[in-house]
Amino acid sequence: MYNRILLAVDGSENSVRATKEAVKIGSSSPNCKFEVISVADFSKAKIEILHAQGKEELELKRREKLAPIEQILKQGNISYKVKILHGEPGPTIIDYANKEKVELVIIGSRGLNSLQEMVLGSVSHKVVKRVHCPVLIVK
Repeated sequence: MYNRILLAVDGSENSVRATKEAVKIGSSSPNCKFEVISVADFSKAKIEILHAQGKEELELKRREKLAPIEQILKQGNISYKVKILHGEPGPTIIDYANKEKVELVIIGSRGLNSLQEMVLGSVSHKVVKRVHCPVLIVK
């Protein structure tokens, strides 16, 4: 089974669903370790920084968004560590997954319609195309 799984989350409902599926996969392998990453998107980070009182408050707010994810992992008895990365979500997830040589990437689908996906491209679609390991997209 998988020993190193990357769970890419953003605190959304899709991330919660992806986490629940990740627990199902992780619970079948006692040696499985999860790396939970959340990417602070540059385009949204400016607004977060302007509304935060300081660096500590900003980090606290980012971690609070991930609290439901961590709760699900704890309830599932899953070994994990959380990292908050900075950059554009798609390329940042791809770079991290490839450099760290994870065995599986689990990511939630954003639920774009076909026109939006064609014009914008989804993070999950970019990850599937460029990461060097299997990818599970949960919708």
